[in-house]
Amino acid sequence: MLTCSKLIAGGRGLAAALVKRAPTVELDWDVRQKSRFDATDSTGCALGVFLPRGTLVRGGDVLVLEDGSLVRVLAAPQAVLRITACADHGSAFDLTRAAYHLGNRHVPIELKPDHLKIEPDHVLADMLRAMHMTVVAVQEAFEPEGGAYSSQGHSHGHGHSHAHGHAHTHEHTAQGHDTQVHGHVHGPHCKHDH
Repeated sequence: MLTCSKLIAGGRGLAAALVKRAPTVELDWDVRQKSRFDATDSTGCALGVFLPRGTLVRGGDVLVLEDGSLVRVLAAPQAVLRITACADHGSAFDLTRAAYHLGNRHVPIELKPDHLKIEPDHVLADMLRAMHMTVVAVQEAFEPEGGAYSSQGHSHGHGHSHAHGHAHTHEHTAQGHDTQVHGHVHGPHCKHDH
């Protein structure tokens, strides 16, 4: 058994050809959220993974084994619920509302522009259907958000870091009305003239 105590997030800094040729290990979310686990890679090699506590392993990450060899992690398809807004009378805001209610229940959730994914839970599925969401059981990879206080520096889907020399105040104005100054969000029931 080879041991691994190092992970390269997304394979950053490694040559693409090197990562592509590396053996793979396919892991579901239950395993990838653990910092210590055993696995077998695509060549049949047994692995003992011992990462720092709190490390989340994501699809596309690369494990560095004790002998210097690399193993690319694949997010295994698993049972998940795919949640979308009702095509007939829903809106993108419905996804935001669903994410809010799931977040209040501290449910691991994968956020996409057009859908959400959670692990199967019939109570939550019933709640979402009562909110007029479409809920479908599928077998797909699951990459839930790490949370604002995640100890791992993954930024899947964000596309850039904020250490590039300018401030991000995200002030939004409409006809001279600054929403940041007033400290509230303009929603669908906002009575301001915009």
